[in-house]
Amino acid sequence: MLVLTRKVGERILVGDDIVITVLDSRGDGVRIGIDAPRGVKIQREEVVRAVTEANAEAAAAAAGSGDDAEARLRRALGDLPARETPDA
Repeated sequence: MLVLTRKVGERILVGDDIVITVLDSRGDGVRIGIDAPRGVKIQREEVVRAVTEANAEAAAAAAGSGDDAEARLRRALGDLPARETPDA
């Protein structure tokens, strides 16, 4: 990891087409601006982590209710009867 000290208004160049500018420094936070091509994804790590965790929870919940979802879909289609499962 490269660690740099920058002052407000100073820039960091990443490759040929990404510029990071220090906009403001307050207390324990720093505001930065990022100029990059449209095709470059720029995301906050905590947001990506939260979305990934929410997707995993939704997938686990869907996997647990897979039979119910299939039965609802079959009923909604109308032309397929709900599959009956034998009592164990």
